[in-house]
Amino acid sequence: MRKSKSKSGVILAVVVVAAVGGLGGYQVYDQIHRTEELREETLEGAIPKISVVNPEPGPTEQKLTLPGSVEAWYQAPIYAQVSGYVKMWHKDFGAHVKTGDLLAEINTPALDAQYAQAKADLRSAEAKYHLAVVTAKRWVALRHSQAVSEQSITEQEANARSEKALFEAAQQNVKRFEALQKFKHIVAPFDGTVTSRSINVGDLVNEGGGNLGASGDATELFSVADTHAMRLFVSVPAVFSYMLKPGLTADVEVPQYPNRHYTADFLTVAKGYDPNTRTAVTEFTIDNTDASLWPGSYATVKLTAPADSHILTIPTSALVFEENGLQVASVTADNHIHFKPITSGKVLGERVQITDGLTTADRIADNPPAALMEGEEVQLVPPTPGYNHGPSNHAGAQDETSEHAGAAAHQPPVQEANR
Repeated sequence: MRKSKSKSGVILAVVVVAAVGGLGGYQVYDQIHRTEELREETLEGAIPKISVVNPEPGPTEQKLTLPGSVEAWYQAPIYAQVSGYVKMWHKDFGAHVKTGDLLAEINTPALDAQYAQAKADLRSAEAKYHLAVVTAKRWVALRHSQAVSEQSITEQEANARSEKALFEAAQQNVKRFEALQKFKHIVAPFDGTVTSRSINVGDLVNEGGGNLGASGDATELFSVADTHAMRLFVSVPAVFSYMLKPGLTADVEVPQYPNRHYTADFLTVAKGYDPNTRTAVTEFTIDNTDASLWPGSYATVKLTAPADSHILTIPTSALVFEENGLQVASVTADNHIHFKPITSGKVLGERVQITDGLTTADRIADNPPAALMEGEEVQLVPPTPGYNHGPSNHAGAQDETSEHAGAAAHQPPVQEANR
């Protein structure tokens, strides 16, 4: 009985020792396994995860929308050439006129008096001239009898020539006043439409200006515009000036006709840029046979021209800017980082043109981490939907063609200090 109990105790002890040993071994194994998992997780976390994009060819067309101003083919402000009071005006706003049509008449009492004086001065000068001529002839006739000296004859001949010059001057003065008399009638300089009338009957008008206001300022009497065709003026940014050449057309819209499109043809461009805006004034022509366009209209002008498809584009989020200049973080075949310098062009919405430094085969890190270093190993992951720009093909796959973005005015590309 005692041997049986002793044997049972030994077995129990062995079982307890085995259980304790097994538990200890499991704990050691579990600890080793956890340590290995932690090491692998740490190593895996030490490799940055990035998504990549490929540079894409730019759009085949360059589109640009700019404000413009519509002006008349010819537009002339008409000022008074004589001073006086408005006797009557004959054409009002919007009147269609022909060349030479009477617009207004001016009463000029002072001019009339000066004209009368000029004619009287002419008659006096004419009489003096004729008398000087007769006197000179008489003195010349006395030369043979030597009744007068040669000096006296010479003086009389010179006096005749002097009176002749005064007579001719008086004639020209009369002609000047005759010309001014014609300016009492204000006429249209060409066929067109009266777009402005700033006078009324009885207004005082000033020679060389228009009617005098309370402040003494002079304005034009009328403004006449020839609107059979219109001139469209657009200030085009310097970076888009390559588009401006013969054959270029523009699609034009004006606020008063929201559903109508006009076609404007390129005419000329100023061969210089405004230093304040870096734009060049560009002139287009628009047919206006139906007279629907009026001078002074605001216009929305859309220009379209072929673009250089060899220029690549990448998302602006892929740019890296540091002391070495503009760069991108490219991913090598063995998934290591190499920073490449690039040359940027225009910003096209969320994308930027790259004129030098990249090919379509390059894999570019999109939104690279700030701590990314040269030669660092990276792990490629699929792009995050809604975060990365456009379709991004990791592992070197080719990108699909991106949607053409509208062109914006030229400015330095958005550069992110990602490093």
